[in-house]
Amino acid sequence: MSAEGSTKAVVVALTANLGIAATKFAAAGLTGSSAMLAEAIHSVADSGNQVLLLVGGKRARREATPEHPFGYGRERYIYAFIVSIVLFTVGGLFALYEAWHKISAPHPITEWRWVPVVILVVAIILESLAMRTAIKESNAVRGDTGWFTFIRRSKSPELPVILLEDAGALVGLVFALMGVGLTLITGDGIWDGLGTAAIGLLLVVIAAVLGVEMKSLLLGESATREHVRSIERALADTEGVEGVIHLRTMHLGPEELLVAAKIAVDATDDAREVARTVDSAEGRVRTAVPIACMIYLEPDIMRREQPTGAPTPGAEGQGAER
Repeated sequence: MSAEGSTKAVVVALTANLGIAATKFAAAGLTGSSAMLAEAIHSVADSGNQVLLLVGGKRARREATPEHPFGYGRERYIYAFIVSIVLFTVGGLFALYEAWHKISAPHPITEWRWVPVVILVVAIILESLAMRTAIKESNAVRGDTGWFTFIRRSKSPELPVILLEDAGALVGLVFALMGVGLTLITGDGIWDGLGTAAIGLLLVVIAAVLGVEMKSLLLGESATREHVRSIERALADTEGVEGVIHLRTMHLGPEELLVAAKIAVDATDDAREVARTVDSAEGRVRTAVPIACMIYLEPDIMRREQPTGAPTPGAEGQGAER
């Protein structure tokens, strides 16, 4: 996935959210609407989250050190996981608290009555523009993959996070518009509180989904099925390789893949021939899967019977798809 595309989507979303947050706070102060206040806090949380994604992306580009020989690629996953925590606490729980407070003591909107409606409509337009950018950048890399599958299987955290945040922001704005609108029509402030509660529940669900996805990436996911098949073909097509005994892959970052494999060679090959075979196999793997930045190949002799429980070639990659 293009790091430039991810960064562009994050910057566009950040710019939109900062402007939206300012107008929402103004409307909340003028009208006393809890839905507007919840949406304002939501925009602040989203803005902070986008800053976290940018910081994580920058820190992940640091060079490997003796203390961290595999680099810092997973920092992008760490900061994305923090995003889910911020969204859950600052966004979701705060909105639910405001909803409880407003439902317990509802009051109508009496001043600047239609200001929040205008601001919410403008916010929906701005959020739609930000989401359009995220969709455009995602379409450039997802191919024919469905949206749900793309979010579930993406190894890069930024675009799925922005997609979920923008989608949540749009739905949340609709909830706020419904709550405020019904309050203005009926004069009953409980609708404002119910709209706020819907926003809070929505943010909690989105935060939970993000947390589960980022946890999986932090634990270390293997390559996609397509990459596993490409690696297996590259190894099998190498002259001197009689087969792939087993294969292990793990993402060190969105664009960094660790490959470890045991390959079968001819028992009669001498050390020089085996070394040439390993070098050739490495080169083929790098050509087939350019993100394979670290490759460790162990030559062995194919035995007729594998030990009980030995993995079959490629099985590791199949388990990576969630």
